[in-house]
Amino acid sequence: MTSPATRLLIVDDDPEIRSLLGQYLQAYAMHCTCVGDGVAMRAALAEQRFDLVILDLMLPGEDGLALCRQIRSEGELPIIMLTARGEATDRVVGLELGADDYVVKPFDPRELVARIHTVLRRSLRSTAGGSANPQQDVHFDGWTLSHLKRELTTPQQLLVPLSNAEYRLLCTFLERPQRILSREQLLDAARGRTVEAFDRSIDLLVSRLRQKLGDDPKAPRLLKTVRGEGYLFDCKVRQ
Repeated sequence: MTSPATRLLIVDDDPEIRSLLGQYLQAYAMHCTCVGDGVAMRAALAEQRFDLVILDLMLPGEDGLALCRQIRSEGELPIIMLTARGEATDRVVGLELGADDYVVKPFDPRELVARIHTVLRRSLRSTAGGSANPQQDVHFDGWTLSHLKRELTTPQQLLVPLSNAEYRLLCTFLERPQRILSREQLLDAARGRTVEAFDRSIDLLVSRLRQKLGDDPKAPRLLKTVRGEGYLFDCKVRQ
């Protein structure tokens, strides 16, 4: 059960949604502060500490993506995005900017409660420990990933920029080399969320990571597709 001290910031321009969500989540021992735009969001964040932000994508003035980018640039406060857009590309953009999860409107409030619990558990585990050797570099097939600097270096010693989502996805593969991972496992491991079986946003992230690794999309050597099952990182990894 969520701790009584859990504090949520709900950012949505619909007063009815704010009211209903606030009342519903309070029944699960979550204390909610509800605001309608980015200005009020920043004021609330400056005044008190929150454990998680529920952020609507479509807002007046600054949209949710811009606000998500700002929150993530200032720290690791968990973010769940609410969106009426169900396309995989929109979901990937949110993940790229650092959102921990997304819920598509209309949604069952019980689903949102489950997502909140999952994201908070993931956040606590990350804060408590993180990876076993966060200071060590990881080497694979001539490539080097620096966890300390979050930098990927090619065998030719060139730096390859990684987005937040690409970095987390690569870490997930490097922690589980030569194992078949389903789409659900990949998104759950990378962002601590559960996904529907038809969700294809992870495919777009894998495609982007393949491009960064120079993997031939028609005949990938490192990131292989296992039809009907998921993906396999077919490479030996060492630290």
